[in-house]
Amino acid sequence: MDFNFNKNTKIYVAGHKGLIGSSFIRYFRNNNYRNIVYRNRNELDLTSKKDTLDFFNEVKPEVVILSAGKVGGIIQNRDFPADFIFENISIQSNVIGAAYESGVKKLIFFASSCMYPKVTQQPMKESQLFTGHLEQSSIAYAIAKYAGLEMCKSINQQNGIVSCIPVIPNSTYGPNDNFELKSSHVLSALIRRIHEAKVQNNANLILWGSGKPKREFIYVDDVTKACMKILGSDLSNDLLPINIGVGVDISIRLLANKICEIVGYSGEIEWDTSKPDGASRKILDSTRLREMDWMPIISLDEGLKLTYEWYLDSVK
Repeated sequence: MDFNFNKNTKIYVAGHKGLIGSSFIRYFRNNNYRNIVYRNRNELDLTSKKDTLDFFNEVKPEVVILSAGKVGGIIQNRDFPADFIFENISIQSNVIGAAYESGVKKLIFFASSCMYPKVTQQPMKESQLFTGHLEQSSIAYAIAKYAGLEMCKSINQQNGIVSCIPVIPNSTYGPNDNFELKSSHVLSALIRRIHEAKVQNNANLILWGSGKPKREFIYVDDVTKACMKILGSDLSNDLLPINIGVGVDISIRLLANKICEIVGYSGEIEWDTSKPDGASRKILDSTRLREMDWMPIISLDEGLKLTYEWYLDSVK
């Protein structure tokens, strides 16, 4: 690395209460990092260019974890595309721009697997970006993430050093995930729906789509550890972004069955095929990350149990 990244380094976590940001906070606290900075939304509006730049100039973080942004499931992406593209581009532009102007040494930017073409070879390599049409239901969000990716690559190119590191984690889940049914992703939505069906003693449960699409799920703490590995690696000769995935996918139907077993729901699952499925398969080729000696630790079964335990605690 081109600077001394250690446990006294000042690190700003943008989006510290969200799924990924809160995982970084846990990691830093558990590993005795002593100079972690974060702000609540009422303390810092990242959609304000002035407020964001003032914050960076005052605090002067050396490393930034950019996990703030507007995220949601397939229905919310379809129904509120303007909100997704405007808010995400605004936050990305302000944070990455302020980091650039204030001399931040390293920034992790979280892109998205929805940037890959709807129809493309599986598993998806980073070189397959920009090679085909995007999934229409999430195109606004994908375009926003493309913009963030190009901001990072442009800064690196102009400065001649790798300071902005875009990564692409696949479907991430775990503690502090969003379980609101109108805006959650598929795994957290399934946990809540199946849990509520059990509590209400429903004989059957109708789930959206066909259940046939396959997705790759990665536990959030594995994403955090992958990013820490990336931050400690020499990326001077690496093409960016970098995929972060476990290398195994599962159909939504089988995922629902696993969650039923963990929750203890024995009712019948019915599938509403009038609702959209999204892309038929999305699995990442994470060869480059594996070559950095990173491997995921938490299996899907263990991760589902940990996530359900957290969810039960959160609804008490």
